[in-house]
Amino acid sequence: MPYAVDLFCGAGGCSEGLIQAGFHILFSSDISDMVEKTYVNRHKQLGLIQGKNTWFERADIRDLTGDRIYECISNLEIFKEDKVPEIDLMIGGPSCQGFSRAGRRDKSDPRNMLFGEYVRVISQIKPKYIVLENVEGFVDMQFVGYKGITGITYPDGSVTPDILRSELNEIGYDTLQPRILNAADYGVPQRRNRIIFMGYRKGLTPPQYPEPTTKSDEQLTLTDAIGDLISISKTRKKVCPVLTQYQQDSINGRTPDIDGKPIPSKKIMNNEYSKISPIVEERFSLFEEGETGTAIKRRVMEFGIDISKKPALIELCSDALGLTPEETVKYYKKGNVSKEDAEILLTKKNIRQRWRSDQPSATVVTIADDYISPWEARTFSVREMARLQSFDDSFEFLGKRTTGGLKRRVEVPQFTQVGNAVPPLLAKAVAEEIMKVL
Repeated sequence: MPYAVDLFCGAGGCSEGLIQAGFHILFSSDISDMVEKTYVNRHKQLGLIQGKNTWFERADIRDLTGDRIYECISNLEIFKEDKVPEIDLMIGGPSCQGFSRAGRRDKSDPRNMLFGEYVRVISQIKPKYIVLENVEGFVDMQFVGYKGITGITYPDGSVTPDILRSELNEIGYDTLQPRILNAADYGVPQRRNRIIFMGYRKGLTPPQYPEPTTKSDEQLTLTDAIGDLISISKTRKKVCPVLTQYQQDSINGRTPDIDGKPIPSKKIMNNEYSKISPIVEERFSLFEEGETGTAIKRRVMEFGIDISKKPALIELCSDALGLTPEETVKYYKKGNVSKEDAEILLTKKNIRQRWRSDQPSATVVTIADDYISPWEARTFSVREMARLQSFDDSFEFLGKRTTGGLKRRVEVPQFTQVGNAVPPLLAKAVAEEIMKVL
């Protein structure tokens, strides 16, 4: 059996895909205590028992060494009478906040340097094959005065892939040109572009990037993925009269346990909805499918909108504008609404969007309140987000459901665990290519 190590493992999206491809995860690590609870619980469910046949180490990558990893592996019960095997694959996704184009892209963000720590551990473990996953912004992030573990100081303006390929070459690895893969091309009902970087010890057979398994016109939609999770019975029966194959696979399980048997879900877990006020619910209901906050604001300002059946919004806007309820309804209906008055009705938040039911979702993120269900005036549950990531329904996310404010810097609640994860089916596609050359 091929053996793998999963660093920056998060809740375990990569691990799920590797296990589906036939790998045994001997060692995994992440810095979060919330992640640890979810990850260890899932692996126990799969028959991967801490200290017996696998090990999870909660640690900062900067404190993790190859010696420590081998110590943990050698102490596993399954190797007490056997030689510790070579590691066939090491996979990891260093923290992406510093690389993300959605953020500030701060060159001084210390998290930008974690890919260098990943290289350091590779140099100590010397796995046969390596995979690094990250956001698209990884490819063009520039550094000033970066010094690698090899002692090379790179010219100002050097980009991450060039540094990474140089460092890996110095420690004995050839690499493929990094490639951006879209999860929707691999059976995931989500448009999620990720940079994948593959390397291999010099002298070994090079792997290939996986070819798409799903045609562009056959990509799974929100309806295909989560239509059966609609809470309104009448709507659910209309939208999803029978389970799709994807829904059945999610319920029955894709990831096998240690005996090779998938784990069916006995109940729908992590499917609670966020509580919202009547005003917020009415605001959500104003969005058309596929419409963004910017687009609906433009529609209200230019063409008007009917709020006659939105009592909470009528009261709010009437008080703010100093108009009667009747006058308020007429004002918003006729169009030619000022930007300020549109923002009273909708708020200034333009990032919000109502997803389309007939398309894959946009990229699942860690904040749950920016996306609206196409069928109901609400945001999505953790389970719905997990479905869109291709997690099995039997995979339970533990810890706090969500968090806010400054706590987002240190806490990793359920929504964040889902949003940060690598889609298991994407990880599986990559891992299967490694399997072909082992």
